[in-house]
Amino acid sequence: MDTPDGLTITGDIGPRAEEVLTPQALELIALLHRELDDRRLELLEARRRRVADLAAGGTLDFLPETRHIREDPTWRVAPPAPGLADRRCEITGPTDRKMTINALNSGARAWLADHEDANTPQWGAVVGGQLNLLDAIDRTIDFTAENGKTYALEPDDELATIIVRPRGWHLPEKHVLVDGRPTSGSLVDFALYVATAGLRQIEKGQGPYFYLPKMESHLEARLWNDAFLLAQDYLGIPRGTIRATVLIETYPAAFEMEEILYELREHSAGLNAGRWDFMFSVIKSFRTRGPEFLLPDRNAVTMTVPFMRAYTELLVSTCHRRGAHAIGGMAAFIPSRDEAVNEAAFAKVRDDKTREANDGFDGSWVAHPGMVELCTEVFTSVLGDRPNQIERTRDDVHVTAAQLLDVASTPGEVTEAGLRNNVSVGIQYLKAWLGGLGAVAIFNLMEDAATAEISRSQVWQWLHNDVTLADTGRKVTRELVDQVVEEEIAELPGDPADYEEARQTFLEVAVADEYADFLTLPAYDRMP
Repeated sequence: MDTPDGLTITGDIGPRAEEVLTPQALELIALLHRELDDRRLELLEARRRRVADLAAGGTLDFLPETRHIREDPTWRVAPPAPGLADRRCEITGPTDRKMTINALNSGARAWLADHEDANTPQWGAVVGGQLNLLDAIDRTIDFTAENGKTYALEPDDELATIIVRPRGWHLPEKHVLVDGRPTSGSLVDFALYVATAGLRQIEKGQGPYFYLPKMESHLEARLWNDAFLLAQDYLGIPRGTIRATVLIETYPAAFEMEEILYELREHSAGLNAGRWDFMFSVIKSFRTRGPEFLLPDRNAVTMTVPFMRAYTELLVSTCHRRGAHAIGGMAAFIPSRDEAVNEAAFAKVRDDKTREANDGFDGSWVAHPGMVELCTEVFTSVLGDRPNQIERTRDDVHVTAAQLLDVASTPGEVTEAGLRNNVSVGIQYLKAWLGGLGAVAIFNLMEDAATAEISRSQVWQWLHNDVTLADTGRKVTRELVDQVVEEEIAELPGDPADYEEARQTFLEVAVADEYADFLTLPAYDRMP
C-alpha cells in the first residue's frame, strides 16, 4: 500500500482495508496531524493543570473572558442539516456488521455509529467499522449469519441517519504514525470516515455527521472546528457540510456550553446530555475534595438530583436559545426474558423520557432496538408532527454555578452492595473490552466505557476519602477492595484465571495512588 511521505501504518492491512485507507484519507490524516496535533497535546496539558488547580482548592465557574458571547443575543447555529431535523429517538451502538444493520433498521431517526465508548480501538475494529459504514451507505452490507438468519437493510428512506462518534482527544492511534509520532484517534476516525463513506453520504443528500465526545472546553471545540475547515477545504466540499453534536459529558464543559456552540456554529447540530460520562467527570474533577463531592452508589444518582437537574435544564435552554437541538441521555436498559424485570425497567425508562420531553429536549437515546418504540412514542406525545421543539426557549431557566456544583445535596448512601456492583461491572467490562467488545450486556444494562469509568472511579474515590459503608459499617480499604474483587470474580462464569488481565487492569485504575485519567489508556497499552 502506498502511503504519504512521513506516514507509517504499523497495523495489519487486512482484506479490503485499502477501501478506507485510501490515499486521500491517509493524506488527510497527515495534514490534520501536522496542523493540529501540537494544539491537541497543549489542550490535554491544560486539562491536567485544571485538575491540579481543583485539587488545590479551586473551583469551576462560567468564564469571565467569554461573557460577551453568552450575553450577545444575536448569534445562532446553522439550521438543521438534511436528516437531522427530527431526532426524537436515536439509537447508539458499535459499528460491527450486525449492529450496523439492526441500528439502521431500528426505526430510530438517527444512529450514533460508535467508534468510542461502545467500541474498542483494536486496529481491526478501527478499520472494520469504517468498512461496515461504507458498505451500509453503498447497500452492500447484507449477509446471512451462520445460524441461517438473514440481515438486510430496509429501503433508504426508512433508515436511521448515520452520526459517527470518533474517539476523544485523549486517545492516541498507535497504529498510524506521522513523522514518527502516534496520531490522534479522534482525527484518524474522523478522516477515514469523512474521506470515504462521508463523501458517499453527501451524494445521498445528507453529509458527514459526527458526535464529539469528552471535550472539556470551547478551545477543544475550536480545534474540532478547525479540523472540519481543513477537511472540507482539502476535499473540496462546502464549508458547513460537516455537522457535529457535542456531548456535554464533562464537568468543565457544563460551564462552557454556549461557547462550545459558538465555536462550532456553522457546523453545529446541537448538544447532548451525556449523563454517564458526566457523573464520571464529576468524580474525576473533585476526587480528592472529600464529602462535598462524594457521590453515593451509582444507581442512586438519578437525573432528578439537584446538580444533574441543573445540568440538563441549562443544556436545553442554552441550545434552544441558539437554535440548536438538545438531545437527552442514554436509556441503558436492554429487554430481558424476565417479564417482571421488563415491566419495572420500561416504567423507569418511560418516566425518564417523559421528563426529558416535557423539559424541552428534542429527542433522546436508547441502547437497544427494543426501546426505540417507547422512546419515539413518548416524544411524539409531546412533539406531535413537529420535528423538534427548538422554538421552546425555556426562558424560565436560570442556572447558577453553585447549582451545577451542588453535589453535596445528592441523596443516597455508599453501600457494600454498590461497591460489589462497581467491582463486578468494572471487571466484566474490562474482560470484554480487552477481548474486543466495547458494548456489553451486564445485569440487564448495556454497559460501555462510560459506565465502567464510573464504577472504577467510585471505588477510587471511596478508597481515598476514608468512606464507611452504610449497610455494613466497614471502611473501604485496599484490603476490602482486594477481598471484594476476588469474591466477585469467583461468582462470574468461567475460570477465574480468564479474568486475570481484567483484574490487574481494574486494580491499576481503581486503587493506585495516582488516578488514571481514563481506564482505556492503560487498557489500550495492553492491546497489540
